[in-house]
Amino acid sequence: MKVETTPIEGQKPGTSGLRKKTRVFMQPGYLENFIQATFDAIGGGAGKKLVVGGDGRFFNKQAIQIILKMAAANGVSEAIVGQDGILSTPAASHLIRLNKADGGFILSASHNPGGIDEDFGVKFNGQNGGPAPENLTAKIFEATCAINEYHVIESDDIDLNSVGTTRQGDMQVHVVDPVNSYQDLMESLFDFDAIRTMFAGGFTMCFDAMHAVTGPYATAILEGALGAKSGTVINGVPLEDFGKGHPDPNPIWAKTLMDLMMSDASPDIGAASDGDGDRNMIVGRGAYVTPSDSLAILAANAHLAPAYAGGLTGIARSMPTSAASDRVAEKLGIGSFETPTGWKFFGNLLDADKVTICGEESAGTGSNHVREKDGLWAVLLWLNILAVRKQSVLEIVKDHWETYGRDYYSRYDFEAVETDKANTLVDGLRAQLPDLSGQKFSSLTVTHADEFSYLDPVDGSISKNQGIRISFEGGGRAVFRLSGTGTQGATLRLYLEQFSGDDLSRETQDSLSDVLSAALTISDMKNIIGRTEPDVIT
Repeated sequence: MKVETTPIEGQKPGTSGLRKKTRVFMQPGYLENFIQATFDAIGGGAGKKLVVGGDGRFFNKQAIQIILKMAAANGVSEAIVGQDGILSTPAASHLIRLNKADGGFILSASHNPGGIDEDFGVKFNGQNGGPAPENLTAKIFEATCAINEYHVIESDDIDLNSVGTTRQGDMQVHVVDPVNSYQDLMESLFDFDAIRTMFAGGFTMCFDAMHAVTGPYATAILEGALGAKSGTVINGVPLEDFGKGHPDPNPIWAKTLMDLMMSDASPDIGAASDGDGDRNMIVGRGAYVTPSDSLAILAANAHLAPAYAGGLTGIARSMPTSAASDRVAEKLGIGSFETPTGWKFFGNLLDADKVTICGEESAGTGSNHVREKDGLWAVLLWLNILAVRKQSVLEIVKDHWETYGRDYYSRYDFEAVETDKANTLVDGLRAQLPDLSGQKFSSLTVTHADEFSYLDPVDGSISKNQGIRISFEGGGRAVFRLSGTGTQGATLRLYLEQFSGDDLSRETQDSLSDVLSAALTISDMKNIIGRTEPDVIT
């Protein structure tokens, strides 16, 4: 059935697909327009095999039913769907690759809150299991601006509760257990026997699934396959509104876990994951591990896990992530790459076997096992390292700093900034770039300032305007970037970094105070956006 429609303004995919308020997606034709535009951009659905699933947030199941009916109408031959509509983002990536599918729709707004008055999102991942590259998202946006009809069949909804194969029109629909194949993949990567022995010996853990999608995966793997005691996974049942919480694994939103890990009753390790299961947080007894440090430590120790025993081909990090992993790559004698924010930029490097492990400062780490960041994968690699080294999290972190030096690091999030004011601040910084080098601010001298542009070493594509970088004498750096993951106003992110080769035990914010002062002065943040206190510090 063809349904006449007209373009809807504002359907340009961001860093990870299209994200808006849930009520926006629930408007008649809104989701349908975007899905049809995606089919049009990929050359139609005829004969294709697709994976569909999401993080279980509000509107997830209804959206899946719409997508399945549209897929059938567009000629898709097979659809693989997670039971109850559940698929973590890394599990969806794995299913695409495992089944040699032509891509998939992943329904999530990642770490954003869920509910009818909160956020929803949808993105398309390609044949390699990774997020659509920029040239495809550009085609999708062009199609949203020219759309005049979408295709959908009239049909009963698919029963998503039961595993099995059924039909929707001429399309086969396979409802699959969302955990099984992902668990098999994890067992092929890590030494489950060593981790199991560690738990049997009294090792303790708390994993906060934040009422998000990773709950069933963590329960099956940690408590089931690895023998962690019952109750190791908390908030393990996915809820449409994430229990009215904010499913972002950082010290602010995972405060209950942080309080536990800083108390006398702390288990050996604490971990958390986000809404769609692609981010992670690692905390030792009294020791929060920054995502930048976690990436570097995982890369330095990956050889202790069976899948990476042969070594790494390279390490990639997003530009705002600290340079800690660069020093690991240098010591290992392998390539290191600095990319824009967004996992899609790692896809080409992974496919070309230029890198094995990738990471972002926003708590995303992953490897060549899928083409997405993977929260539970990172936790399991940490467990594998702990099982082999037989040291605490804090001991491993301190040993890493003594070997490589320490990058004091923090991210300041200024949320819901008026878009015009955020753009004014960035434009003002951009105008200063040619003249900043050599100037002194708050005792720090600028050594370099630019706007990051990325030349993809695989396909030669160029991505411009990816964030403003200001480096200072003595190993300091400030980065300004407007985030594409919010749904209201603009999110301005300020990243602060200070390297030290020998002073390893200072308080982070004390070490960053000069860089922060210089960044605030250069940007004139107080006068432009009226704020210098962030909503979230990580």
